[in-house]
Amino acid sequence: MADVHTPDIRSYNMSRIRSKGTKPEEVVRKFLFSQGYRYRKNDIRLPGKPDLVMSKYKTVIFINGCFWHGHEGCKYFVWPKNNAEFWREKITASRVFSSVARRAGTPTACRSS
Repeated sequence: MADVHTPDIRSYNMSRIRSKGTKPEEVVRKFLFSQGYRYRKNDIRLPGKPDLVMSKYKTVIFINGCFWHGHEGCKYFVWPKNNAEFWREKITASRVFSSVARRAGTPTACRSS
């Protein structure tokens, strides 16, 4: 099936997909804050640029979206049918990067969640 959008509209739509401040991140942040935890968001000083860093507890949290990280068995993840080879490479690379970032740890010996 052909794309229902023109290339310009598709480009605009894709440019609006955020890498930070997503709904799952917002839900986790609101919960942690309501429980009295304080954190830093997207700290670039740490490997993998974790979504949340709680220095007091030496803990980092990565919040992975189901689509971008290709979660197996998740009802929200479906392999795209258009440009399938491109998306397979991109999502596979994202999985690899995430696992490397998680295993890399941090210089301050933080726990990763």
